[in-house]
Amino acid sequence: MNTPNDLASVDRVLSTARSVRRKLDFDRPLDPAVVHECIDIATQAPTGAAGESWRFLIVTEEGKKRVLSRLYTDVLDQFTAQRGLQIKPTQKALVARLHEIPAMVFVCANAPHPGPEIAAQVAYYGSVLPAAWSLMLAFRARHIGSTWTTLLSARQREVAAVLDIPDHVVQTVMLPAGYMKDARLHRAERAAAHTVTFWNGWDSRDGP
Repeated sequence: MNTPNDLASVDRVLSTARSVRRKLDFDRPLDPAVVHECIDIATQAPTGAAGESWRFLIVTEEGKKRVLSRLYTDVLDQFTAQRGLQIKPTQKALVARLHEIPAMVFVCANAPHPGPEIAAQVAYYGSVLPAAWSLMLAFRARHIGSTWTTLLSARQREVAAVLDIPDHVVQTVMLPAGYMKDARLHRAERAAAHTVTFWNGWDSRDGP
C-alpha cells in the first residue's frame, strides 16, 4: 500500500514534468549508468499488441547532433511557415543550442509501421509511447530535464541515414536531455478535471 509520502512524491513528479528547454547544463554529459537506470524503469511501462518493441538510441556524438539539429530546424521552419505559427522563446532557445544538448534520446519501435488503420496505429504507438513518457518521468526524478519532440519523425529516412537505423524501425519521439541547471518546475495551469471529463456519454458531466 502506498504511504502518503509515496503518493506525494509520485504526484510531484507527475505534475511537474515540464518541458525543459533552456535551464540545462550543456557542458555536463549524462551519466550512462543513470540513463540505463532510467531506461530500466521506462521498460516497465504497459505495452500492447506490438509487445516490447521499444528501442532507445542515445546520440552524444557532436557531428551527428549537428546534422540532426539542422534537420530539426528545417522541419520546424517548414511547420511554422505552413501553419503561420510563432514558436515560443523557450523553443527558440532550444533550437539555437540543440546541437549542444548532452544527449538526444530517440525512442523507436522495432517493428514495421502498422499502416493507416486507426486501431492498428493506436495499438502500435500505444505499445511504445508509454515507455517514452516513463523515461521522461524517470529523468525528471533524477534532475534531468527533457522535452517531448516529434518533428524529426517527419524525416525518417534522413535520420535513419545519420544513425544507421534499419528500414523496419520507426522513430517516434526524440527527447533532448541534460541535467537541469537552476530550473524550477511547478504545476502548470490546466483546465480542471470537471471541465474536461464526461460520464457515460459525451458532454454528460454528471458523475455516478
